[in-house]
Amino acid sequence: MRLLRMVGVGSLMHLKMASRSPFEIATGLIVPIVQATMAVYLLRASEQPQNMIKAAVGAGLMGIWSQVLFGSGGAIQRQRWMGTLEMMIISPRPPALTVLPITIATGLQGTYTMAATLVWGWVLYGIVPSFAHPGLFLVAVVVCIVGLGMFGLLLASTFILMRNANAVCNTLEYPIWLLSGMLVPITVLPGWTEPVASILPTTWGARAVHEAATGGAVWPSVGWCLLISLMCFGFGALSMSYVERRARAAATLALA
Repeated sequence: MRLLRMVGVGSLMHLKMASRSPFEIATGLIVPIVQATMAVYLLRASEQPQNMIKAAVGAGLMGIWSQVLFGSGGAIQRQRWMGTLEMMIISPRPPALTVLPITIATGLQGTYTMAATLVWGWVLYGIVPSFAHPGLFLVAVVVCIVGLGMFGLLLASTFILMRNANAVCNTLEYPIWLLSGMLVPITVLPGWTEPVASILPTTWGARAVHEAATGGAVWPSVGWCLLISLMCFGFGALSMSYVERRARAAATLALA
């Protein structure tokens, strides 16, 4: 119960901090709409309603990934600038558990992104959000957010060591959503990308959401996403402990 309370209070605190940031508020409101507009016009040439649903859902997934990636990196930077990153790392809890609320909070912010893209497509372009499996769609979105959060936790260990974590975020945003098939099918990419895509939880999470929206076997993708997410959490916890010891030994945790 103490662990659940710590994660819950930490997630609520980071959500409050994000709600006070004009940059994050503006980014969260504008970027999903821009991505949804671009995705709709990108796939509008086929004039197939099914592709329009894929565009809206894919844009929502892209927005969730952006929120998790930039939110995690930005939160680590804010903790460093405020001088509280050291307090987080030296707390009696394992480092992965102290950073986990950050990724959960950013994932919760991403739920708005999915809703905003669907509503924007419905109001402006007449894309009625009719899903093949409405109930499974909600399950798939939650599982996808969990997968993105665990992957963000794995990446967050590198953010602690780097002076400017946003530089890493800028390089990882588009390759990951492209490899994950959030908007563009993986089949159109070179063959060597398939093994890389298969080990990413984002790939299986995006596949589950698309299958729930357009029809398909949702549960296998959900199972693979959860399995790889647990592996990401395990590797992230080990990596975080290693990074903590290295940062303490080199006295480079602040990097202000």
